Amino acid sequence: MREFTIGRNDAGQRLDRFLSKAMPLLPPALLQKYIRIKRVKCNGARCQRDQRLREGDVLQLYINDEFFEQPREDNLFLTLFQPKLAILYEDENLILVDKRPGMVVHADETEKVNTLINHIQAYLYQKREWNPKWENAFAPALCNRIDRNTGGIVIAAKNAGALRVLTAKIREREITKKYLCVTLGRMTPPQGKLSCFLLKDEAKKLVTVHHRPVPGGKSAVTLYRTLQSRGELSLVEAELLTGRTHQIRASFADAGHPLLGDGKYGRGEANRAYGETRQALYSYFLRFDFPTDAGELEYLRGKEFQVPQIPFVDKYFPQK
Repeated sequence: MREFTIGRNDAGQRLDRFLSKAMPLLPPALLQKYIRIKRVKCNGARCQRDQRLREGDVLQLYINDEFFEQPREDNLFLTLFQPKLAILYEDENLILVDKRPGMVVHADETEKVNTLINHIQAYLYQKREWNPKWENAFAPALCNRIDRNTGGIVIAAKNAGALRVLTAKIREREITKKYLCVTLGRMTPPQGKLSCFLLKDEAKKLVTVHHRPVPGGKSAVTLYRTLQSRGELSLVEAELLTGRTHQIRASFADAGHPLLGDGKYGRGEANRAYGETRQALYSYFLRFDFPTDAGELEYLRGKEFQVPQIPFVDKYFPQK
């Protein structure tokens, strides 16, 4: 419990407005709830959110200490009163989340609060499975990343042991991830392999494709399989044998069949014709292969997970 004594400069303010300044991390909806359930008292008595504070009033606040801290990048999850997650699977060690297109996984120059990791941490905090006050260093962390405008399965580790195992399994290519995408035109042959070298331009945030080794370039290998074709669009499944930035988007564009909606590597006229502003790309399938020992996550060996519904598949390739 914390107490505030109202001084001359704070007198005359509404209670809720004063508290929002005193606790910038406390979501407004949660603040109103705490006032309603009497976790905020004024001079020992119940108070109303719109009552005016007077000099000498004493506020008693039965609210977690972390809400009194100053906002930082590592505690902004507290401001999310209702975390929004599409959870595919969860156990004591990890969560598999279907990230929706448009959400960033980590904070960047455009978004600090509404990130996937903040929603996951807020969810676990509100479930009382994790609290930064309980840990010296660990915080729930993402094991893989997906671009803002790409959707699909993201793995989050709930503890350090799971994070170590999953990071190693991803690095050793012991977790299979498959994507669905919509390409312009029909791949020839309809099933095959795309191999190239990708050179990343950090300043422009894009990659260039090369067909022989170049300084700084990294090899990129993608398996693909055409599932359906309708008119000028094809639904293609892609599997990454390497995990490079924009690998699928750049490789298919280089092959002459860019992804529908891709603003970096695609065709603007086609994107505008279909009204698409995000690349039609989804990480829809994941399997824990684990050909080697997985320690505490051994129980996941062979388990498969798949996103049940993908908007662009329903839109352009509906089931008959």
